[in-house]
Amino acid sequence: MTRVAAIIGGGVIGGGWAARFLLNGWDVQVFDPDPQAERKIGEVMANARRSLPGLTDVALPPEGRITYHPSIAEAVTGAEWIQESVPERIEIKHATFAEVQGACAKDAVIGSSTSGFKPSELQQGAMRPSQIMVAHPFNPVYLLPLIELVTTNGDVALIEKAKATLSSLGMHPLHLKKEIDAHVADRFLEAVWREALWLVKDGIATTEEIDDAIRYGFGIRWAQMGLFETYRVAGGEAGMKHFMAQFGPCLTAPWTKLMDVPEFTEELVDLIAGQSDAQSGHHSIRELERIRDNNLVTMMRGLKAQDWGAGALINAQEQEMRKGTVHGAVAAELDADKLVETAHRTVPLDWTDYNGHMTESRYLQAFADATDRFMAIIGCDAEYIKSGGSYFTAETHIRHIDEVHAGALITIRTRVVMGAGKKMHLFHEMLEGDRMLATGEHFLLHVSLATRKPTPPAAHIEAALVRFAAGHANLPAPEGIGRAIGAPR
Repeated sequence: MTRVAAIIGGGVIGGGWAARFLLNGWDVQVFDPDPQAERKIGEVMANARRSLPGLTDVALPPEGRITYHPSIAEAVTGAEWIQESVPERIEIKHATFAEVQGACAKDAVIGSSTSGFKPSELQQGAMRPSQIMVAHPFNPVYLLPLIELVTTNGDVALIEKAKATLSSLGMHPLHLKKEIDAHVADRFLEAVWREALWLVKDGIATTEEIDDAIRYGFGIRWAQMGLFETYRVAGGEAGMKHFMAQFGPCLTAPWTKLMDVPEFTEELVDLIAGQSDAQSGHHSIRELERIRDNNLVTMMRGLKAQDWGAGALINAQEQEMRKGTVHGAVAAELDADKLVETAHRTVPLDWTDYNGHMTESRYLQAFADATDRFMAIIGCDAEYIKSGGSYFTAETHIRHIDEVHAGALITIRTRVVMGAGKKMHLFHEMLEGDRMLATGEHFLLHVSLATRKPTPPAAHIEAALVRFAAGHANLPAPEGIGRAIGAPR
């Protein structure tokens, strides 16, 4: 059954929420009185479509349907999640919640994107106060996973539903059970922002120099390890206590001006705006968004390979997406007389080269990942490999038949040409829809990881391999199998 989310307020944040839900297979119903709302959300969606699907190595579900509605009541009808992203004025939010609760289901989650109001403030005068909670995201919502979920006098079942929903979208619900102004993350941002304003005003650093200090230094550390874990490492073998003892006393030094706000004059605004224009004014906002998304996807996929931080969330989402599909199945659950679907994924942004199409090494990676998946299907999984056996590739031949671009939804189908004893011969076909893109032919040997020499696999692995080999032997031979390099196509 299709799940439905309602988006009330379609600005940058509301549009990001719409993209996150829509690209994860939800239908999205939008209310925004701005006559430009559909265009603005459409532009956010265009950026999301080129970046979010490539984060995972499993294809996201088919995109949902987005519709625009003339009233809040119509937009929230049938919605199980309602996200409010209207302007940060409490009277507007109260009026919005009154309309929402007058028309929505009693068990729907009502989340607010607010960064400035506490849930107790949002809930004042509400028909069902416990239904309203803060669900504060970070831009771009369709890529960054953190959601500050702040609840006061909450409905336990509804809170658990909210957490489960956010997790299913590949997000991390940071559940704050005690409210405070600006929640948690924005309090850090405000502290850094305030100090940055002083550094520019006092002529210590320009906007670009401050950005360089963050992106070339502690920003990279924070992106993968946060604050306290970073400082724990800085403490060396003695750990956090040593770090605190060494650097704690400096907190009394008058380094920062965090409690002293610079006067927000036109001169200061002009100074900062001028420096910012010189720094990045040669890019349009859409270009900067795409640059940002490219960088985020590349960093998050790097963390994914390490199963760390935001990357671990993507891996967890993939595991959920595999359940109940061929991509989570084992040999006994698959027909032996059909090709095995070993990949169904979107080509990510960082897989393209200077020609604008998928680079050579990524074809090999895609086919290698498909081989790994087939190995897991027949029982040569992580646990088996830990026990001391695995397959090593001895020979590979890739045929590049048609271009592949970032954002392409590719499927890899695998055939067992031969499987007996120590040997495994696979033939992969990569397609986009019905269009053949490439083939990969791979010959592998089972080895003992102790001796690094060929050895027979476990009986259950060989049995599964032989079963597929026998079933696939009855299929028509594919074009290109066994072809040498340079042979006519």
